[in-house]
Amino acid sequence: MSETKEQILSFMEACNELKKCKFIMAPVKIKDILKSIVNSPDLYNLFNVATRDFNYLQEKSRYLITVNDGYYNRSYVAMPQEPAQILAFSFCLLVEFDNNTLDFNDFLRRYFPEDGSYFSSFHAFCNTVIKSMQDTVMMCFKEEMEKPEYVPEAAPAQSALRSGLLTAIDLSISEEKQFISTNAKIPDEEKEGALAILTQLFYAVKNDNRPLINALVCGYNYFVLYNNCLSDGVTSLLQQIAAYGQSK
Repeated sequence: MSETKEQILSFMEACNELKKCKFIMAPVKIKDILKSIVNSPDLYNLFNVATRDFNYLQEKSRYLITVNDGYYNRSYVAMPQEPAQILAFSFCLLVEFDNNTLDFNDFLRRYFPEDGSYFSSFHAFCNTVIKSMQDTVMMCFKEEMEKPEYVPEAAPAQSALRSGLLTAIDLSISEEKQFISTNAKIPDEEKEGALAILTQLFYAVKNDNRPLINALVCGYNYFVLYNNCLSDGVTSLLQQIAAYGQSK
């Protein structure tokens, strides 16, 4: 079994231990999940990329929602849709619980009231937050997790490198899409074209289609220059794509 696969399975097991533990043991199990991330170079890199430009204090209000339906306030968690935001939000939330800057009991009572019991609230939290984080991690490492157990001796390191780079590219493209989507200065029709380029760019990289990669990068560079919308992450994205192409 590859080291990366072993690390991911260890993380998954830590998440499953939280999901099936008694509520009173939740703080310990949350700490175990965070340890499994810190102790895994691949997972640490993944979450580091996801949280690099994530403003948790600002973004938290987008995902922890309170509304008034005319009679009383109702609070709930609306999980992000982009993979990078799912990882960043989930990780920051667990860190808050671990640091006691956000009381876990109060959080469950407010955002997962369910039938009023901590048991139901805790399981609703796990099915919403922890499962989303697990699914996203598995998606990011899908290629690595689906590989046969046996590989030639010289292959694992190179394969893990390419898998890590592809994951980083996927997250960087998600962040670039977020930047474009939320930029009010870019016309909608221009946004639509840019988002389509970014989507095709990931698949071109994954399929090692160098001519298409060059054409899409050229097209996206023109879009950036034409709309004067250079993001902080686009240089890093292009460097990752170049490194992936050289890692064969």
